[in-house]
Amino acid sequence: MAVNGDIPLLGLGTLDRVPAASRPLIRPGDVGTGIVHLGLGAFHRAHQAVYTERAVAQAGGDWGIIGVAPRNVDVVRRLADQDGLFSVTTLSAAGAQTKVVGAFAGVRHAASDPAAIVALLADPAIRVVTLTVTEKAYQLDPVTGGLRPDEAVAADLSTDRPPTTVPGLLLRGLAARAAADAGPIALVSCDNLPSNGHRLRGLVHEALAYAKVPDATTDWVHAHVTFPGTMVDRIVPAATAQTLDTAASALGVRDLAAIAGEPYSQWVVEDDFPGGRPAWDRAGAVLTGDAGPWERLKLRALNGVHSAIAYLGALAGQETIAETLRLPGLADVLRRMIAEDVAASFTPPDGVSVIGYGESVLDRFANPAIRHRTIQVAMDGSQKLPQRVLHTIADRRAGGHSAYWSALVVAAWMRFVQGRADDGAALPLDDPLAGRIRAALATSTGTPASVVPALLGLTEIFPPELAADEQVRRDIVTWLTALDTHGAAGTVTGAAT
Repeated sequence: MAVNGDIPLLGLGTLDRVPAASRPLIRPGDVGTGIVHLGLGAFHRAHQAVYTERAVAQAGGDWGIIGVAPRNVDVVRRLADQDGLFSVTTLSAAGAQTKVVGAFAGVRHAASDPAAIVALLADPAIRVVTLTVTEKAYQLDPVTGGLRPDEAVAADLSTDRPPTTVPGLLLRGLAARAAADAGPIALVSCDNLPSNGHRLRGLVHEALAYAKVPDATTDWVHAHVTFPGTMVDRIVPAATAQTLDTAASALGVRDLAAIAGEPYSQWVVEDDFPGGRPAWDRAGAVLTGDAGPWERLKLRALNGVHSAIAYLGALAGQETIAETLRLPGLADVLRRMIAEDVAASFTPPDGVSVIGYGESVLDRFANPAIRHRTIQVAMDGSQKLPQRVLHTIADRRAGGHSAYWSALVVAAWMRFVQGRADDGAALPLDDPLAGRIRAALATSTGTPASVVPALLGLTEIFPPELAADEQVRRDIVTWLTALDTHGAAGTVTGAAT
């Protein structure tokens, strides 16, 4: 069907039209607000918002979410028009199930009224702030780990103008909270970053130092703010017209904020919440003292594999991750990467088999109902490669071992950023370091032996000790030569035999 204006819009006034099994577990306005979320994208709505709604339904508590979009005003308008309601459709080969979620107590647009967001962060009722703002929003130098403010961030931190960036909002909000002595709070990164809690702590502490705030404010933040680490996992493709049509068919009303995701979902959270938290464990989350092993498992055995499929698939002209996995030999190559590189590079959580986890990852990626586009997954490679692939290579090399299969992912990225698929079609370079990448490529002759050192020289991506490792260079040159000669499909077929 095609969604049209004759079907009523999802909202509190039309919930009675929605099938009972698809109605929300809580209604917006029925519980008080306790969480501010920065980053109102599809992933948060399909993940943390779902866990929070279930937790409140199971155990109660004033844990309604105020969802804040830093810049995207369209999603705020759509959700506001629907009283904060939206639906999540779970997609599997067996069919689709659609459920309305009522976790939002309100939505805000930070760029339109940053002072209101600062006031929210200073509100004693708010005891948890969660973030899904992508890797690049943290403004941390990949080499030193220190704050790397661009012009906008620097202005936010050094002037009294209304803040427009995530670091600026957090700094002003925490300073206002400290001035009001509004009680302890947990800032919770839910982005795919290694040690994401430590990184968020580093961002905040570096911002405090950069802005030269009074010692009393810094002392208050150190004493009253925690930064629990997390690991988050659910595949949530970008919404399409089909997503909206599926939701409308299931609900009997239009949902212009509809999203879809795979059946699998996991959330591991370090339990460090001085102001309390929802009963997320009652909703299926894993509460732990250390999310690190879970983070490494997911980043290396899932995200690293995801990037491998994305680059190889884009080069081979495949539109989706699931389609790419059907390339002859690719699944076998990925199994070798998981078994020989990833599983040997770190100690997993107790009781978890990396190889078994890897098999579940391949099963999930093969789900034909999740049309996750290779080009979408391939975006921002400079920000993703270090934690997804380069840490595996570095840990293997530290033990004196090769990481041959992981080097294929780096080579596929290097061929991808040159801008042409195997059939000559143009490939987009959507990356915050696009200019630096193109400049590095311009210094090469275009041969693998020239391209590899040119790109390895990008210290924002590749640590100098890794770039100087002759074994790593040889492995990448070998794979890039194969990709140039045989294409992605031919390379994986030959490698698997």
